[in-house]
Amino acid sequence: MTIYRSHSSVPRRWVWLVAAALALSAGPLAAHDMWIEPTSFLPDAGKIIGVRLRVGQDFLGDPLPRDPALIEQFISVDSTGRKPVYGRDGADPAGLLRVAEPGLSILGYQSRPKPIVLPAATFNQYLKEEGLEAITELRARRNQTGSEAREIFMRCAKSLLYYGTPTDAQADRALGFTLELVAERNPYTLRAGQDLPLSLMYEGRPLSGALVVAMNRANPLAKIMGRTDKKGRVTLHLPQGGMWLIKAVHMVPAPDGANAEWASFWASLTFELKSDGTGVAAR
Repeated sequence: MTIYRSHSSVPRRWVWLVAAALALSAGPLAAHDMWIEPTSFLPDAGKIIGVRLRVGQDFLGDPLPRDPALIEQFISVDSTGRKPVYGRDGADPAGLLRVAEPGLSILGYQSRPKPIVLPAATFNQYLKEEGLEAITELRARRNQTGSEAREIFMRCAKSLLYYGTPTDAQADRALGFTLELVAERNPYTLRAGQDLPLSLMYEGRPLSGALVVAMNRANPLAKIMGRTDKKGRVTLHLPQGGMWLIKAVHMVPAPDGANAEWASFWASLTFELKSDGTGVAAR
């Protein structure tokens, strides 16, 4: 099972995106989890909600204010189509959204690539934690295990909101992000103790063998984990209600000219799960 691709698999657009990223200001954020945390997952009709971006570990995150230099896409998708999420530069929340249409709304944020240099021990530990054994093995074959790692990373975050009466017909969908988690059932039709099937796509194709991790806000250290199958699918059992963060990381050799050895992609998906069959978990 191989979870990395050769340089030839990297789209041409990556070359200029990486060049643009390297020209941005210094001091990149560390390659931790990034997720969307709206001020409400179940907004009332016409209510304006804040679209907060968070970066951190184990569901403990710091605000990521709106930075136009980092944004490749920041969108919402509902039954009326795809729209940009607007906001004020430097603000937290990074965007504002009025939910007016009944059904499932999908928030999506994809960043431009960002460079980072990590010490060997830090990089090796993060490869272990994120289930990137193939990269560990490739570094060993290249005699790089003891060397620092130059990396470019991209955030690919999604969040699911619901207004109205949920149905299975109103489902998550792929937004075309480089790495993307897609819920194959509407999580707002589920309750605590049920299973959520998901698919993981890389460049629009199913990604097999990737580690997918789910965390609940109330107990983030009790992680639920699974590996995607040959069709890029995994099913996770979600034992309790509340806010869930599901994440996956994929890494490939960086494209030529990137001034880095590795390119990583960090996908996340957030939503709120009912605590039982009668109501939504308390917030």
